[in-house]
Amino acid sequence: MLESQRERVPLNDGGELDTAMAFLAFARACVLKKVDGLDEEQLRRRLVVSGTTLLGLVQHLTDAERYWFGHKVAGDARYADVDFDMDVAADRRADEVVAGYRAAIADSDALIRAAGDLEARTAHPVHDDTRTLRWVLAHITSETVRHAGHADILRELIDGVTGR
Repeated sequence: MLESQRERVPLNDGGELDTAMAFLAFARACVLKKVDGLDEEQLRRRLVVSGTTLLGLVQHLTDAERYWFGHKVAGDARYADVDFDMDVAADRRADEVVAGYRAAIADSDALIRAAGDLEARTAHPVHDDTRTLRWVLAHITSETVRHAGHADILRELIDGVTGR
């Protein structure tokens, strides 16, 4: 099948932070592209045994952004107890979930810029020790890419759309 959502990977190479941010932005955009143009039913459709849905992936990644950048990096207690749940409440509209992800991305990017240095340490420990912003960026990028792959499969099963 011809890829219908393909775009080039970033070619940013202007420094470690620039490159890391470009690849994180690319992964996030890939996830958002997978939900674009689908209706409520399609976004909530359960097509795999685990019950994972496109909308659930977006909700989960929103929690990851809030927890890792908001709580761990910036120390915001509001995000200390996110549940990373992929079951989206029936009364929560898809556009609200997607808007929440976009807002979390914008907030995370602002927190990354505010930290300013990849050597900056997390406000809260990760497994009994603080980590660098570099580590958190790598972790969230890998999580986002992993779930973008899940989203690729779900989108293809829904309507045949493929590509990154």
